[in-house]
Amino acid sequence: MANPWRGDVALQLDGVRHVARLTLGALAELESTLDSDTLVGLVGRFEQGNYSSRDVLAVVVAGLRGGGWTGQSADLMSVDIEGGPVAAAQAAARLLAQAFSLPEGP
Repeated sequence: MANPWRGDVALQLDGVRHVARLTLGALAELESTLDSDTLVGLVGRFEQGNYSSRDVLAVVVAGLRGGGWTGQSADLMSVDIEGGPVAAAQAAARLLAQAFSLPEGP
């Protein structure tokens, strides 16, 4: 089960459930992937709805790797993400939001 207190977000890849989370290491990898961009800029693009498919892919890959997945971004080119690109973008936005905020109490 995905644990929102830990920043977990569930994704289905080819019918297999994966838990993604942006750990400190995953955030560092994400920042490295973005080259000259910053995480603050990335979060701003998501908040404004001005993100690219490259942004979504980078966040999803970093989150999956933070959750223990050992794949690479190229591996996602041929998988079926349940819910398609919209679900992937929503998952990326949730990952970023949960990485930089405290979860709401019960």
